[in-house]
Amino acid sequence: MSFTKIQAIPTPEEFIARIPMSDELSKIKAQRDSELKDIIEGKDKRFVLIVGPCSASDETAVLDYTYRLAKLNDKVKDKLFIIPRIYTNKPRTNGDGYKGMLHQPDPTKGTNILAGIEKLREMHIKSISETHLTAADEMLYPENYAFLYDILSYVAIGARSVENQQHRLVSSGIDVPVGMKNPTSGDFNVMLNSIYAAQSERTFLYRDAEVSTHGNPLTHAIIRGYVNKHGQSLPNYHYEDLELLADMYYKKGVMNPFVVVDVNHANSGKKYYEQPRIVKEVLHSRTMNPTINDLVRGVMIESFIEEGNQKTDGTVYGKSITDACLGWNDTEKLILETADRV
Repeated sequence: MSFTKIQAIPTPEEFIARIPMSDELSKIKAQRDSELKDIIEGKDKRFVLIVGPCSASDETAVLDYTYRLAKLNDKVKDKLFIIPRIYTNKPRTNGDGYKGMLHQPDPTKGTNILAGIEKLREMHIKSISETHLTAADEMLYPENYAFLYDILSYVAIGARSVENQQHRLVSSGIDVPVGMKNPTSGDFNVMLNSIYAAQSERTFLYRDAEVSTHGNPLTHAIIRGYVNKHGQSLPNYHYEDLELLADMYYKKGVMNPFVVVDVNHANSGKKYYEQPRIVKEVLHSRTMNPTINDLVRGVMIESFIEEGNQKTDGTVYGKSITDACLGWNDTEKLILETADRV
């Protein structure tokens, strides 16, 4: 094997002991987890908003953003359940480019995964402490979830990972909601098979042990558009798409049918400014069909302080260095309008 060992990484248990969640913050997370579980099970009718930057590359700006979300949350919490996106892993289509705080705690410097794990745990914990909002992160590497399991209230599986067996198996042992995106091909069956697999009991190899799980009934769908054979981005959030997905979802017989619409990525053609229009169309579709209304109960929005994006070495505070994001002013307006319409 042509692997060169760079440095040893402590175990998740050692990291959690070194950078722990306090009892107070653990209670906040437990309450948030309970509320979100009730929403997915249909006992709580609030609409879910998973909102934040494409990647959490600057701790100061991320904490500033989540603090703004928390202040806004006070106005809408009776209608909406807001989950900050604090994404510390960034998949890259061809393997090149900034891969997130896990790899590069400083985007302008080289890889240091040990420092990255330390920094992302510290950032997540600071955000909960300052806002009392527990966050979502993407599970890009299933073996790394153990470093954050005590912190996250929501886990996303990306379009390029949803067909991977290990992602499905690990999701079956997670105790919080896991959103499975449709693959880049757009095949709903692949996504639904992943949900079914994650909701069932499994036995497999995880890290250094044979483990068994009870299944995760809170696993559900995220639709994010798709790419056709010509490389063109196409949406799957229109009324007919939601109607078809509802029919397939119920025929599959999975537990707790629940769908989140990702309004960026291929659904917007990566035109970040289209996100408010798409959210409004999704909300309108819900009013036209009670089945869609019962199924589609959340949206995912890419948003940061400044709109658009910049290069990795850019110096504009609060502006994405990966995918372009909606700016704060438009985000605030969109969240308030969404609360009025659900």
